[in-house]
Amino acid sequence: MAFDGLMVSVSGVRGRVGDALTPEVIATFAAAFGAWASRTGNRRVVVGRDSRVSGPMFTRIVHGALESVGCTVIDIGMVPTPTIQLAVEHHHAAGGLGITASHNPIEWNALKFIGPSGLFLSAAEGAEMRSLLERGIPRATWDQLGSIEQDDDAINRHIAQVLALPWLDVPGIRARRFRVALDCCHGAGSVIMPALLTELGCEVYAINMEADGRFHRPPEPVAENLGELEALVRGSNADIGFATDPDVDRLALVLDDGKAPGEDYTLAFAARTVLRHRPGPVVTNLSTSKVVSDVAHELGVPFHFASVGEVNVAIAMRDAGATIGGEGNGGVILPELHLGRDAPVGAALMLQVMLEEGRPLSALVADRPRYVIVKDKLDRPDAPLDTVYAALRAAFPDASADTQDGLRLDWPDRWVHLRPSGTEPIVRVIAEAPTDAAARHLISQAREPLDALVSL
Repeated sequence: MAFDGLMVSVSGVRGRVGDALTPEVIATFAAAFGAWASRTGNRRVVVGRDSRVSGPMFTRIVHGALESVGCTVIDIGMVPTPTIQLAVEHHHAAGGLGITASHNPIEWNALKFIGPSGLFLSAAEGAEMRSLLERGIPRATWDQLGSIEQDDDAINRHIAQVLALPWLDVPGIRARRFRVALDCCHGAGSVIMPALLTELGCEVYAINMEADGRFHRPPEPVAENLGELEALVRGSNADIGFATDPDVDRLALVLDDGKAPGEDYTLAFAARTVLRHRPGPVVTNLSTSKVVSDVAHELGVPFHFASVGEVNVAIAMRDAGATIGGEGNGGVILPELHLGRDAPVGAALMLQVMLEEGRPLSALVADRPRYVIVKDKLDRPDAPLDTVYAALRAAFPDASADTQDGLRLDWPDRWVHLRPSGTEPIVRVIAEAPTDAAARHLISQAREPLDALVSL
């Protein structure tokens, strides 16, 4: 079955609302997921959404689609994606559906598919679920239709689980009364971040807290989008600034000096403090800065790469018995809580870092080796990228190559990674080096064979 214009990947199924992503598409995929999830006899499915304008409409459609295949829907309302994952575990549900396009622009929405373990579906599980689109979705008869239940306590449980983490010194953090600037970009962070920070004794200065999905800026929490938060940190004399994406699985920082250091530092700082309490392996995706691997190497713990995509990192962490991991986009995964990116956990760990260090985070950044990461993208060509990868490996025989997800070439102090995006119809080219000029030179070199392929 063809669904032109949709992005179907381990991140779910995404599209522009009213274009590729229609009510019919949502209903079809939701019903297929419900039928797949309930194949073992457990028919409970958790449903939550972020703040996007199309969210309430798609929620009603998802409810009906799941009822049509006999599922008991546990609706938890507007919540972060990690809250949905935790609710699946709490209810021992057959799975969960998140209605969210994460960091994508305002015109997008999506379905994220969560398995009974609270992890997103693997590539194999996703393919098995989607096979129902071709084979036919088994519908319930009138006497076997599903029902809807409401769970209004998912946010409170999430906060309680964060506060219960064994290496989080809650009394110590409360005593410090940290000044925190917060930008939720009109997303679902508004329903959890202020409450969590208040529980941790913080003095919160917040902007863009209306959870209406009307993003007034690009919602991805990358440094170039955080000018308002940088100004708020400076104006409020805050100890730190936090920015979340619309579904609250990514956390970006603005330091006490009013500058955003880049999303990779969230995971680097989190790893620094967690590994002190429990040394163990670290896993990140291939597009993550060296600031994270440097921490692992300095502390003498194993470090592993995984393919981009939260589920890929989570599975690799599970297999490695990792203590902490995540993605360099600000996505911290702490298995002690659950195997999913979690901005509230990231925020709590940043406060713990500041408590333990007793000095500003800007001073910690100043102590680290200096890297500059540059991210580029261009339209995805119709032809396979294999010829591009081969050309780059031939051009850089001195680099170590990792081909598990596109191509990453590594040198001792720099790297470049080229891969097709799983969430947008583009190719991402990311490079890191000690200077901006060196990183941009790597980007230019990587783009040469790619531009040639696009021009064909």
